[in-house]
Amino acid sequence: MRYALIGCGRVAVNHVIAARNNRLDFVAMCDKVPEAMDNLMIKRGFDEETTVKKYTDYKEMIDKEKPELVSIATEICSHAEIALYCIDRGINVIIEKPMTMSVSDAQKIIDLAEERGVKVAACHQNRFNIAVQKLRQAVDEHRFGKISHGSVNVRWSRGKNYYNQASWRGTWAQEGGALLNQCIHGIDLLCWMMDEDIVEVYGQTRQQLHDYLEIEDVGMAVVSFGNGAIGTIEGTTNVYPENLEESLYIFGEKGTVKLGGKSANTIDIWHFADVREADEDIHGLQEPASNVYGNGHTRLFADMIDAIQNDRKPYVDAVAGKKAVEVVLAIYKSAAEGKPVRLPLGDCAATDFADSFVKK
Repeated sequence: MRYALIGCGRVAVNHVIAARNNRLDFVAMCDKVPEAMDNLMIKRGFDEETTVKKYTDYKEMIDKEKPELVSIATEICSHAEIALYCIDRGINVIIEKPMTMSVSDAQKIIDLAEERGVKVAACHQNRFNIAVQKLRQAVDEHRFGKISHGSVNVRWSRGKNYYNQASWRGTWAQEGGALLNQCIHGIDLLCWMMDEDIVEVYGQTRQQLHDYLEIEDVGMAVVSFGNGAIGTIEGTTNVYPENLEESLYIFGEKGTVKLGGKSANTIDIWHFADVREADEDIHGLQEPASNVYGNGHTRLFADMIDAIQNDRKPYVDAVAGKKAVEVVLAIYKSAAEGKPVRLPLGDCAATDFADSFVKK
């Protein structure tokens, strides 16, 4: 399967590894900055004889190379434009999180993909973590009984060195803040495990320690699900001195589980009323991860390839990508208005909140 990568920044290395692990025919890569492509090729050990072609214009690359699958790892504000261009030409796409910066762009991707008959995967790769898969299996088997509530906590560290990597970081027009960029993985997991859509959000956001940016560096919310369960969300980039955790708790009448580690990659608590022999091995499970991205990209790519070949929906489809974006935007809207917000939102975009932290 002919594969191309658009965007060669911080997360792109995970896409290259995933493409290679799945033996895709890696035909081309694209970035507006040629040095970014050169650095990525050096980092991944491409030799001088490599046949991966390099482009600075993604439209030229698409039209000349005609890939069957493209992954998009550019600045967030360009995800929708690039995805829609690819989809309109019948090309399947994997879109890094967040899928878009607005509800309307997410819906355009969903609608056009259905019209053109192509597959779209939102890159929420942590769904493929071993710990996360074990938890999802317990949810599917109804081991929790009635679910009471859940909580996700993304407590990471991002300083000037991180934001100086690209001019678009820390802006409302191009990235959004801690919730939209960093915490969205955890939000996706919470929504997925609770097995119901969020119907109401009450949120608060602040810019506490990053006054050189436009966006929030901490956000918290209480959310209500359609089945009556409630949840809490915490996302921050203010942890000193380094990333602390991405933890997920699920509480039910017959079970309690906590996933922990830097990217929800460990099982710290695993208690169920229906004790099973396999539970002894599950409790304390740890999946090594070299960074906060975890190991899920390879599995997400494998699932996408299978979805294309067998004409089925990807495990994490564009609808899931839209839901996660909509929850974040609802938190922003609630914080801006100072009151609870009902979902679905209608149209809403990160740029709607550009004056949230205007300096007085």
